[in-house]
Amino acid sequence: MLPEIRPATVEDAEAAAWCHLLCWREAYADLVPADRLLEGTSDIDRRTERWVTNLEEGRKRWIALNPDPAAAVEDQVIGFSAAGSGRDEDAPVTLELEAIYTRQAQWGSGLGRRLLEVAIGKDQASLWVFEDNLRALTFYRRNGFVADGARKHDPYFGLMEIRLVRR
Repeated sequence: MLPEIRPATVEDAEAAAWCHLLCWREAYADLVPADRLLEGTSDIDRRTERWVTNLEEGRKRWIALNPDPAAAVEDQVIGFSAAGSGRDEDAPVTLELEAIYTRQAQWGSGLGRRLLEVAIGKDQASLWVFEDNLRALTFYRRNGFVADGARKHDPYFGLMEIRLVRR
């Protein structure tokens, strides 16, 4: 059974926040030192508040629901994506893929592609990705994104990011 993908609501904020933090732990386990990763992914209340704020402000967030209706709150959402107006002053295109994550159990299932499709379709878009995140880079390249030479430091996890663009 394919996971349902739908727009997130404020009522989904806690489950989505759990997905967000757990996805970070899974995706960045080989990129971020364990103590820093745990510190950056332990505040569920703060992450839930961020989800609530973004949703109340009308920012579109798509979530993929676990097909198991009995799943615990931390496993109810198994992926998400978000897009909006480009946040960079030198944005190469007007649309930015702000986030896309799936739980590790979903890697390779096609769920990421489905979340990308609902977030940005075939439109031109930019995104930021950790330059050493080879799995994510492979996914984005397969979906038409190429590096445009822009780099920046992410202070939250202490890693370098590169900007990718699909025209």
